[in-house]
Amino acid sequence: MKITGIEITHHRLQYDPPFHASWDTKPRTAFDATIVRVHTDAGLTGVGSGDLMLGFAGHEHLFVGQDPLAIERHHRVLDNIQFHYGRCWPLDLALWDLAGKITGQPVYKLLGGLTDRVRAYASSGTLRDPGAMAEAAEGYLAQGFRAMKIRFHRGDWRRDIAALEAVRARVGDRLELMVDCNQGWRMPWDTYPAWSLKDAVPIARELERLGVYWMEEPLHRADREGMRRLRETTDVRIAGGEMTREPHEFRDLIADGCLDVLQPDAALVGGVTGLRRVATMAQAANLVFTPHTWTNGMGVTANAHLVCGLTEGVYLEYPYDPPEWGLDRRDYMMAEPLRVDAEGWIVLPDTPGLGYAPDEDRLKATRVG
Repeated sequence: MKITGIEITHHRLQYDPPFHASWDTKPRTAFDATIVRVHTDAGLTGVGSGDLMLGFAGHEHLFVGQDPLAIERHHRVLDNIQFHYGRCWPLDLALWDLAGKITGQPVYKLLGGLTDRVRAYASSGTLRDPGAMAEAAEGYLAQGFRAMKIRFHRGDWRRDIAALEAVRARVGDRLELMVDCNQGWRMPWDTYPAWSLKDAVPIARELERLGVYWMEEPLHRADREGMRRLRETTDVRIAGGEMTREPHEFRDLIADGCLDVLQPDAALVGGVTGLRRVATMAQAANLVFTPHTWTNGMGVTANAHLVCGLTEGVYLEYPYDPPEWGLDRRDYMMAEPLRVDAEGWIVLPDTPGLGYAPDEDRLKATRVG
């Protein structure tokens, strides 16, 4: 079997009201999705989505005519492209989807088949006031979730703590709570600085008091010494790495004792092929591996297969903050959205590949390139 073509299309869903993401000072009025399809001479097609595939144009010939199951070879080419151009890892996801269809197996079984399910945590994205955050937490509980992530970024961290306190007061210990400080990176137009270690320590102590499971991205991604010292200072787990690009960077983060929780996203960094190496490193160091998954339902699904195949992860991020960020927006490119069951689990089917199908009519209606 040979690869006969790689098809890349771009799509945009307009929406109103806008989504006010906590990490972005600009309200979002549209959501872009890039769909990658790998076609074969056997009539099988693998589908992936995630990053925008910037820099890939002109490199199709490096894959056409090749064996689709030569995934390690393809990963090396994508890694070279990343070095010179951009992140094109959705192609790796499409290749794994294709591999599952060729072999008749779900991807998580190809990766090791440890389990077919992982518990999801509801990942909120907006900065609601304390009362509204508490209401949202109760809503998550009613839908079966057992964990929730709250975003900080309300200007004064004391206001963030007030929202967290309101949630804890409302739900008690019925929800495990995580906090994302979003200090690791900025949108291109946002130039304000990240917290320093001195800024982060008193916040970490408040999170300890409130029984938070992890403190995500409390410092700039390059402040490895600060992360190490913060990790030694607090009992709260320190999480990060969602945009860390290179395996050697994860090796150094682990060796330097910077993180308790590693969060690379297969749709943005390394693909499934690259991140299975990181998962193995995390396990060897007795650290938590749980990918960041804020792309779309296809990206969440790929990360779920990675976790289920290899690590039996504690929790997996499930972006969900209706009405601003519901399944109708997140998964508009899919024939069926990725849902959790009544007890908050993502349960993977035995469908060959990654187990999703594109919504062809919706993709046609939203195509912009």
